[in-house]
Order: sequence, then C-alpha cells, then structure tokens
Amino acid sequence: MANESGKVESQSSQKRRGIYLLPNLFTTAGLFSGFYAIIASMNERYVEAAVAIFIAMIFDGIDGRVARFTQTESDFGAEYDSMADIVSFGMAPALVMYNYALADLGKLGWLASFIFVACGALRLARFNTNIGTADKRYFQGLAIPSAASVVAGLVWVATEYGISGDDLGGFAAIVTIVSGLLMVTNFRYHSFKDVDWKGKVSFVVILVIMLAFVVVATQPSLVLFGIFFLYALSGPILTIRSVNKLKLEHVVGDNDDDDAEFKEEKTEKSTKNNQNEQ
Repeated sequence: MANESGKVESQSSQKRRGIYLLPNLFTTAGLFSGFYAIIASMNERYVEAAVAIFIAMIFDGIDGRVARFTQTESDFGAEYDSMADIVSFGMAPALVMYNYALADLGKLGWLASFIFVACGALRLARFNTNIGTADKRYFQGLAIPSAASVVAGLVWVATEYGISGDDLGGFAAIVTIVSGLLMVTNFRYHSFKDVDWKGKVSFVVILVIMLAFVVVATQPSLVLFGIFFLYALSGPILTIRSVNKLKLEHVVGDNDDDDAEFKEEKTEKSTKNNQNEQ
C-alpha cells in the first residue's frame, strides 16, 4: 500500500511539473495577441489593437478549459498563464490607451497607465494565492480581462466614432485609473462558474442567445464596451446589496475577514427572510 501510495504521489507530482503542449499553445496565442496590440497601437492602428485584446481574452478563456478537459493542468501552465495575462491584460491595454489618449497628459497619463498595470499585477497575485479558499461563485475585485476589456473597448468605440484621443484625455485617465483600482477592491463580481453549461435549456434561451449575437454583430465595439462597463459597475452594486451596512472592509481590507463578514451578514439576511416568511 505504501509503495502504491508513493507511486500515485509521484505520478501526481510529475503531472504538476509537466509542460503540456495544447493548453500552452492557446496561452501563447493570447500572449501574442496582447503583444500585437502593443505594436499596433505604436503604429496608430487602434482598432486592430483593441480587437487583439478581445481576441486574447478569448484565448485566455479557452486555455484553462482545454487543460481541464484534457487533464493537462500543471503548475507550469498556471504560472505561464499569469505571466501572459499581465502582458495581454495589463501592459497591452495600458499602453494602447496611453498611445491613444494619455500621452498628451504628461505625467498624469503615464501614471494612470502605471496604476492600471500595477493593480493588474496585484490582482493576479491575490487571485493565485486565494485559489483554494475563495468562493468560486464570485471574483474578489474586477477580473483583469474584464478591466482590460473596459479600457480597450473605450479605445475601440472612440476610434470607430471618430473621437480624437486628445479630446478624450481626461475621461480616458479616469476610466483607466478606476478600472485598475476596481481590480484590487473587495467588491464581488459574479464569476458565472456556477452556471450549468451542460444542463438543458428552453427554446427561448437559445433564441435570446441568437439575438444577442446579432446585436453584438451590429455594433461590436459599442455593445462589448457597454457589456463590460456595466459588468464593472455590477461589483459595487452587488456588494452594497449583500451587506447590511457598507464598511471600509467591504471595499478594501484583509481577505479572510472580509469573507467571514460577508458570509455572516448573508446568513443574517437569510434568517430574517425565513422568519418573515413564517
């Protein structure tokens, strides 16, 4: 039994240290998209740059699912994915926005970009250290791909509607800074990981999904920016609705204490609702 147990642990350890081709190909594709976005913005091709960031988001959503489906998850893959994310969703959107609208603001412009990158790095570090303990139904703080989508979406919309970056400077700085700060808050965002993608749905749901694709196709820049902008606002709204009294700890603070307080207040609300029903 000891030998068998040791053999299983050895195989498990070997799997965690392995480097698997398929999921890392998708991670590399996402990294390439983020890098291309930076190069495109340097050549003033801002629509291509913004679209490349959204493409990187698609690859980022695929690589983890491919790894789980093919049972090729590894510590290397997780670390590589984080390194790719800081380029594709940290550096890329910050530099694209800087080249488009923030450069003329001088020190404020590059500081706004840096705040976004730094908050993105902190967001990834916190996420990686809380994987085993966090509630999978929610993200703590705005996820970095969503924050990147808000910034890149603004560039995409402004470019398509002929808005000059010079006229957008102040607003762009505010959006960049706020998107960055939302990543390091304790605001709770739905992760949608509790959705049963394999479950049965009605015909109406399929019809709504089809119509959603049609709407996105008509004005992809405006619709995608609107979706992620509203999602960014949903975190503060969800948090305020989840607590009896908003405190500083619900916005920023220690992770464990925040989780405990959220759960306690949620339990109290549930108990009161049950008493009212009775």
